[in-house]
Amino acid sequence: MMKKINILLLLAMIIITASCKKDVKPGETAAVNAANGWWVTFTLDGADVYGLGTFFLNTYNTSANDDSLWVDDLGNSWQFKVKTKIDYSNLTFSTANSQNQYYNITVNVTDGKILKNAGRSKSGNPTDSIYFKANFSDDPTSIYVISGTARTGLIEDDY
Repeated sequence: MMKKINILLLLAMIIITASCKKDVKPGETAAVNAANGWWVTFTLDGADVYGLGTFFLNTYNTSANDDSLWVDDLGNSWQFKVKTKIDYSNLTFSTANSQNQYYNITVNVTDGKILKNAGRSKSGNPTDSIYFKANFSDDPTSIYVISGTARTGLIEDDY
């Protein structure tokens, strides 16, 4: 009788363990399809009002590896690094009043989206594209558009 109970317990543990589905492969993060380096522009009403041209921006997973994504301009534009919520199935992201990590302001990110293979790099290679709007609490009346393409890693595509 005890042997049957042990076998049933072992079988139950095997079934429970086998039924646990992992969403990511070993070595990947939840943000694998959204994390990237991006060559972007920063515009207001379609104009590069600060003369920034094209600059580098990063998106990457949080340490919790959850439904959040860091958006980090690496100090290249408004000096912002904020955590946004992301829907990984649609690759859309946004946040309201997220605390900036570079200096004490909050940032709203709206209409964020990553479009797989929808962009062209500097040399014409197909790559992902990114688009979002940002509003900063120290400039509350302006809504900036940040958009561009994923870094391909090819020398001819780096700015």
